Amino acid sequence: MAKEGIKIKNKRASFEFFLVEKLVAGIVLTGTEIKSIREGKANLSDSYCTFKNHELFVQALHISEYTYGTYNNHEPKRERKLLLNFRELKKLAVKVKEKGYTIVPVSLFINDRGLAKLEIALAKGKHHYDKREDLKKKDSKREMDRYTKY
Repeated sequence: MAKEGIKIKNKRASFEFFLVEKLVAGIVLTGTEIKSIREGKANLSDSYCTFKNHELFVQALHISEYTYGTYNNHEPKRERKLLLNFRELKKLAVKVKEKGYTIVPVSLFINDRGLAKLEIALAKGKHHYDKREDLKKKDSKREMDRYTKY
């Protein structure tokens, strides 16, 4: 049986981008894909979202092939459709057309009803000095936590 509370995070997203606004979207999957996700075998690190014909798709989301899947196994890096309502899609499409904005997946999880959901974020790219600042904050927080433990 799969472990409870599957949550696969994209740690690079918060390091590479300023996350402006987050949304939770459903994702269209095949049977073997959802089984692989329940085993925790997915990777969000290089994935991104694009619009095609007024629909949102996630690209380069790697879901490993299911071990017990036969000839019906899925392709690991195929594009997958995201399920959002029209108002949300329209708002995202307008923002993405602005310079510097993109849509990145932040986390993939199974909700309480057993459905796979993808948390996406409207993001703006960081510069090199912003990344260094984040590393400094992370380092100082680690030091503070180390001293407060003892």
